[in-house]
Amino acid sequence: MLDTVKFFTGKRVTHKQLHEWKNRPGFNDDWKLSTAWVQSLGGKQQYDEIKQKFLEIYWGANGRDGYVDREKWLFSVPALRRLAQKAELGIFTGRVWQEMNHTLDRCKTREFFRSIVTAEDVSRTKPDPEGLLKVLNGRPAQSAIYLGDNVDDALAAKAAGVPFVGILRRRSDERRERIDTLRELGALTILGDVNELEDWLRTRKPGRSRGKVRGK
Repeated sequence: MLDTVKFFTGKRVTHKQLHEWKNRPGFNDDWKLSTAWVQSLGGKQQYDEIKQKFLEIYWGANGRDGYVDREKWLFSVPALRRLAQKAELGIFTGRVWQEMNHTLDRCKTREFFRSIVTAEDVSRTKPDPEGLLKVLNGRPAQSAIYLGDNVDDALAAKAAGVPFVGILRRRSDERRERIDTLRELGALTILGDVNELEDWLRTRKPGRSRGKVRGK
């Protein structure tokens, strides 16, 4: 995203500024955020042009060697496997299917998720709770826990009535920018790493739930 904004504006932008944007509601969509950011810096380009450049940078030349293949799957696969044996896991993401499929196949984690809802499966994206409600599929909201790292995740969980757990890396810009907001929106806790989830869950009453893991 930083490269996209710099391409259109010629201005150096920082991760700190990125997280300031992500601390606002309505910017879970990277293409929408990039467009708003470019235009706020004086760029005249519109959404479709900015989205196209973002995709070129993200996927790389001929769909190879882009940022997509540099992304890391943060949740330990052994831990994910243990959780999948105890709970029904699902994903509600702001990504589209092309990105989601690529990530799940590259990281070999598709098998752990019973249901996956992307931005293309809903008429209203986050912070609207439509996707979360699809994952729940009629189950009680309180039987689930939704994991997320941004304001729209917390707002969607709150609107759906689903308990929310924030994931913000310690000593990071996103934690400094977002921790108070996520707490104000009702986060049960703010973990420093998604791999702390198992230990945190052990402190709670046992029960079958649905979870969410994000690739970004």
